[in-house]
Amino acid sequence: MSVDRPWRIGLRTVALGYLALLLIIPIGLIFYRTFEHGVGAVWDSVTTPASISAFWLTITVTAIAVPLNTIFGVLCALALARGRFRGKAMLDTIIDLPFAISPVVVGLSLILVYGRGGWLGDLPFQVIFAVPGIVLATIFISVPFVVREVTPVLQEIGDDQEQAASTLGASSWQTFWRITLPSIRWGIAYGVVLSVARCIGEFGAVSVVSGKISGETETLTLLVEQRFQNFDIAGAYAASALLAIIALGTLLAMTRINPRRDDA
Repeated sequence: MSVDRPWRIGLRTVALGYLALLLIIPIGLIFYRTFEHGVGAVWDSVTTPASISAFWLTITVTAIAVPLNTIFGVLCALALARGRFRGKAMLDTIIDLPFAISPVVVGLSLILVYGRGGWLGDLPFQVIFAVPGIVLATIFISVPFVVREVTPVLQEIGDDQEQAASTLGASSWQTFWRITLPSIRWGIAYGVVLSVARCIGEFGAVSVVSGKISGETETLTLLVEQRFQNFDIAGAYAASALLAIIALGTLLAMTRINPRRDDA
């Protein structure tokens, strides 16, 4: 037996044990606690008016934030990969701000800008403690994902085909639609999947700007907190399980996209 084999087996055991302790066991316990009283109790918990409202609000906010960040992400990636302009390094740094800044700070900054007495607090519609504030917070925290997935792909494929298409008389839009977009489609798809997961699971920034109004500005993550604080443990587990199922679906989408990216 090779001398390195016990070492490799030990490393794998440690890695799997670490993942089991931090991820697999806690998630497994959530599902166990959720369904220990039967599927009927879970169904009753996730079909209450508050649960349905929280679910659809989460989906609605995600459906708004992800397309906007996808469009911005592709445009920003093109600027970073193809453009030459003053301030490019600054833009590249600013894109990563949501990774570095606490979501709670993001929520507070939105209140300072859009809240009562803020710089833009006199808008004809309410932003803070309303759905627009939740959308803004969600957009902010999910900005980098499409940019960071598409930019390396653009840098890797280069611009030779785009220049050839331009030489042959193709317009900028035709070049993008027929040459650039097919080349980066899997990068966009992977960035979208990550953005969806981040939007659905966001808590910190949303908790600050939402007001946590049940049935109006309460997302699924806020519903979990609200039920837990009200000692509705079974309801909190049910909402957590619903979030976990969505996360597992996102993970499945990511695993299906990865092989296609390798083949592209």
